[in-house]
Amino acid sequence: MKEELALRFGAHRVLDVPTAEGETPLIMLDLELRSPVSILMTNGLSDYKMPVPEKVEGREYNELFFCLPSYWEWDDMENPRTNWVFPWIQRLAKHVVKNETWFGHGHTMPCGVNMESLSETMTQNHFFLSDPILLENELAPIKVGDKEVHFLAIIPIFPDEMDYKQGKGTFKLMQKFSNKGVTEQLDDFRSTVLKRSWRLSR
Repeated sequence: MKEELALRFGAHRVLDVPTAEGETPLIMLDLELRSPVSILMTNGLSDYKMPVPEKVEGREYNELFFCLPSYWEWDDMENPRTNWVFPWIQRLAKHVVKNETWFGHGHTMPCGVNMESLSETMTQNHFFLSDPILLENELAPIKVGDKEVHFLAIIPIFPDEMDYKQGKGTFKLMQKFSNKGVTEQLDDFRSTVLKRSWRLSR
């Protein structure tokens, strides 16, 4: 995967991220869009063929990614406001392989058993997996040998957004994101895309 991304973006934009033995390898992509964008991505999750249902046949191979804000110093591994992305991308990658399951667009996961906030600035407590939004063109599917590898963004969402997604569905939540300009790029200052008066019964 790293080699194919290096061909797409240039080898100087694809960096290895240190990981512990037994963890999924990670890479960081440094891209220039309207402003610099850093992308933390698994590098090898696509070795696992996901048992996808027939309706999404062709989406068996995926890599996960976080799109980091430009104001983060991602290499500051001691900062609890930013360093949570590393254990969480590992946990998600491990979960899908260990449980022999699959991830796809619209899937959601709680942030741990107690659904705690990710950090003091990032108070979301669920993850929503999405096809690339901001990076739709840059992270279009890529051929790796005879496989077509897709990219899934990990987007933190708030409790009310999770309730809305369960009640109204993925498409409706994506519409709310679009209306508010929300993409996969993490944002410490993002608020819910829903009006506070929203209730599931409406």
